[in-house]
Amino acid sequence: MISSLRGVVTHVGLNSAVVDVNGFGMLVQATPQTLGGLHVGREAELATTMVVREDSMTLYGFVDASQREVFETLTSVSGVGPRLGLAALAVHSPEAIRVAASTGDSKAFSKVPGIGPKLAGRIVLELAGKLVPLGEGTAPAAAGWKDQVVEALVGLGWSEKDAGAAVDATAEENPEAAAAGDIGELLRLALRRMGRDGTRAARRPAAGVK
Repeated sequence: MISSLRGVVTHVGLNSAVVDVNGFGMLVQATPQTLGGLHVGREAELATTMVVREDSMTLYGFVDASQREVFETLTSVSGVGPRLGLAALAVHSPEAIRVAASTGDSKAFSKVPGIGPKLAGRIVLELAGKLVPLGEGTAPAAAGWKDQVVEALVGLGWSEKDAGAAVDATAEENPEAAAAGDIGELLRLALRRMGRDGTRAARRPAAGVK
């Protein structure tokens, strides 16, 4: 089991990144927020978990062990695979998921693409007592979330100018999400808007997996 890795980032895509660890290119699946904090040519350290199936071995990366714990606990629920686990972390912060699980807030899980009311109900039922809030703030200061979302978009390849314009428009169209400072939701909405407007990410230097 690979629980963490550290190395130089050689490629960052929309859904994954490649980290060179002593000459081995490790392909890691991650959320847009995690990928937004990675930069080609810089060293990065990620908490990881590996999902082994009959026909594949997939490595998933996280900013810290707490986020990984939420992912692993979520995917222990029947019907919630790695794809939905990452989707949940793309929409909600780890602390928000802990709060939703501990309070039985199935509507919070229903906001995740691919999770319907029935599965959301099963999630809160099976996670009862398994995910406990850590007391961390679920929303950053109003002045901080915009910079974080813009940085994530820039990390995914968009120019700072396009990213800033998209974030401003997203905040104006979604005042509740902006007021709450929900980075995952705001990033998802900004990505959707940029796709709708046809804004393209800048091309990154090509990098292969060693």
